[in-house]
Amino acid sequence: MQHNILLVGGNSGIGLALAKSLSTNGDRLLALSRSTDQLTALGIETLPFDATDSAPLPPLPETIDGLVYCPGTINLKPFHRLSEADFLHDLQVNLLGAIRILQAALPALKKSDSASVVLFSTVAVSTGMPFHASIAAAKGAVEGLTRSLAAEWAPKIRVNAIAPSLTDTRLASALLADDTRRAAAANRHPLKAIGNPANVAALATFLLSPSAQFITGQVHRPDGGLSSVHLF
Repeated sequence: MQHNILLVGGNSGIGLALAKSLSTNGDRLLALSRSTDQLTALGIETLPFDATDSAPLPPLPETIDGLVYCPGTINLKPFHRLSEADFLHDLQVNLLGAIRILQAALPALKKSDSASVVLFSTVAVSTGMPFHASIAAAKGAVEGLTRSLAAEWAPKIRVNAIAPSLTDTRLASALLADDTRRAAAANRHPLKAIGNPANVAALATFLLSPSAQFITGQVHRPDGGLSSVHLF
């Protein structure tokens, strides 16, 4: 059976890897994104969306079986240098944009026989990291939203989140700008590696699938063991 999947923010990084994964499944994929060149090259239907823009949303499918919200930020500064505008921007992109999409999509999600929502957090919520105050605060709110909606929307709509560690994407390029930085980032993880977008996308693909029908309200952590394993 063909499913309608709404992918928000899929033109690069994990979102683009997910778009490639989903486009091979035979489902109808609609992507909302600020830029669309990579998605268009894959032959994926696209509509404009900017998480920081309050313009009316484009028309959504009548029925949505899967929804993934990918937009995110990496704004790393010492706490004393973070402005109110920094916190508001991170909340707008990571939390409020997701809320806006979810509220608009809820009627279509309710029409599905078994809908699945996937949101994105970060390992910095469960593991305290310096200079992550703004993004950890925003993504912590996303994790709270995930559990609340999983309870409110059960049993028909499943809601889960994925909280990866540093992943090799354009968003993280400044943190992986040379071999020295890449090696240092890898060595902080018990698995001595940094995240691969395709691996994270595979987890999201699974959570959207019927194979994950008994999973909701969870925060899944593809983080190389960083949040739970300590090597001595």
